[in-house]
Order: sequence, then C-alpha cells, then structure tokens
Amino acid sequence: MKRIILIGYMGAGKTTVGKQLAKDLGLPFYDLDWYIESRMRKKISQIFEERGEEGFRIIERNMLHEVAEFEDVVISCGGGTPCFFDNMDYMNANSDVIYLKATPEVLYAHLQMGRSVRPIIANKSKDELLAFIKEQLAYREQFYLKAKHILDVTLMESPEKISISVEKAKELIEQK
Repeated sequence: MKRIILIGYMGAGKTTVGKQLAKDLGLPFYDLDWYIESRMRKKISQIFEERGEEGFRIIERNMLHEVAEFEDVVISCGGGTPCFFDNMDYMNANSDVIYLKATPEVLYAHLQMGRSVRPIIANKSKDELLAFIKEQLAYREQFYLKAKHILDVTLMESPEKISISVEKAKELIEQK
C-alpha cells in the first residue's frame, strides 16, 4: 500500500508534482483543498469568510484524516496544513510525506503567475509579497522539515524539470 502526501509552501508545485507522480504510479490524486471544497460544497475562501481561519483549520484537519485513510493514493496538502494540530505527526505516521522545498525567491516567481487566484496574496505589492513569503516560510519550515523526505524543487520552470522532480520523488519513496 502506498500513501504519499506532498507538503510545502504555496507555489512549490505540490499539485503539479502530485498529479504527475500519481499518474506515473497509477494512483489516484487528491488535492486536499479541492477535496474540502467538494465535500463542503463551498470555496475555501467562503469557508474562511464564514468560519474564520480556526474554523477552516478544524475542517481541514478532519478532511485530512478522512482522505489520509485512503489506500494507494497521492495527496497534496495546503501550505498551512502541516502547521496546525497534530497534522504533521499524523501524516508522518500514516504515509510517506515529501516536503517540496524551494527558496522564497523561487516561490515568489511561481506565485507571481497565479496571484489573482490566491486571495491571501492578490493585493500585495511585489515587495510585500516577497516579505510575506519569507516571513511565513520562516515559521512554517519548522513543521515542513519534519517530513520523512525532502525534495528540492528549486528548478521546476519547464515540463522536463518537473519530470526530473517527479522521478526524484519516486526514488525517495522507494528508498524505504
């Protein structure tokens, strides 16, 4: 049985790597945020609006426990998922967790392209965005570094380089 969970900061490529990894391994792929939206029949932004971050994080934890019980699956989590409750310990106990690690500058470059679909960063100036990433990453990395595996995804700007990252992820989970 394989259960692989990808974690990392937004823009690290969790969904991109996760989809390709799942395809290569012949496994279903679940993005935890999409799973939450499907189960709750609401956008993440609506849940935040209605219940606040604390309410969302409770739902997120419950949905993580639900989807992480699936067998033979690849799951990508939201950037904050590992940082709340016992989520990181739970993921490590029940799956192969891979932290997709990138520098703040690389994350910034990735997030510049999709800013408008991420409400938390949509209205930040370039300087504010880079400072925001650095600040959040400095805090979150203490949780991310607890992952069983760490994969440097600094260079993922082309399909070929994404494929290289996916191959490296496969090597990591086969090393057990």
